[in-house]
Amino acid sequence: MEKLGQIDLKKEGKQLVRDYLGIALGTLVAAAGFAWFFLAHDIAPGGVTGIATVIAHFMPLGVGMISFLINLPLFMVGWKAVGLRFAVRSFVAMMLLSLFIDVLPQTDVAHDSMLASVFGGLLMGIGLGVVVRCGATTGGTDMAAKVAHQKFASLSIASIMLVFDSAVVILAAAVFGLKQGLFALIALFVASKVMDMVIKGFNTAMQFLIITKQSDEIVRRIHKQIDRGCTRISATGTYSGMPVGTLLCVVSRMEAPQLKKIIAEVDPDAFVTVCDVHEALGEGFTGIHEG
Repeated sequence: MEKLGQIDLKKEGKQLVRDYLGIALGTLVAAAGFAWFFLAHDIAPGGVTGIATVIAHFMPLGVGMISFLINLPLFMVGWKAVGLRFAVRSFVAMMLLSLFIDVLPQTDVAHDSMLASVFGGLLMGIGLGVVVRCGATTGGTDMAAKVAHQKFASLSIASIMLVFDSAVVILAAAVFGLKQGLFALIALFVASKVMDMVIKGFNTAMQFLIITKQSDEIVRRIHKQIDRGCTRISATGTYSGMPVGTLLCVVSRMEAPQLKKIIAEVDPDAFVTVCDVHEALGEGFTGIHEG
């Protein structure tokens, strides 16, 4: 038991190191989006950093420092709503992002507001997505939104965040002009889409639910031609009251056309539903790791 405990502690320690390295890398990438693209074009894509970008227009302080000062009370109010472990990781991520934004050399890589909003949003989305996958967030707004949700249960956390980000973009448009406000919307859209992709994973697959009278032959051909496994599901037709052959099979996107062809050749009358799988873990796909 002692040896098993030592192994578990060692494994948890390695995972902890990976998580904090990921947080450091993610915040550095997100900060690069601000320092190299957003700041030179007065693009404020929502969140605390967006507010800090607007305030920095009137104060001789860096965006990172202002973000840190705004986040402090938000963390003090909201940490209980998310738990100590998440709050500590998020506080570290917030400090690193604030530091990197001010430390990285501020330059105009794009020399064009449209390019800056797109590529800045790309870097921001990648960086924040990595941070979230490592069990943290970079802003106290997430915590404040959860506190607000507890008091106003009718409002979802996503809705509260949307209202907050919209208010920041409107504020930025009032300060920097409507055009820059629209670029901020583009940056926010790109960042949210890329962040969503990073969080869900790039290991996309297709899930097939196949109802067929020729399940044995379809399974045989899947094993032989695609080298994938299937899961048989016990099912009964509601009209006939008879058992029906039902298969659940997950394949990569490259293998999906081949599976469709197999089903069409074996049983053209089969009923098939196909769903996107954002991430497939386990045998034949990416291994399962504790996050």
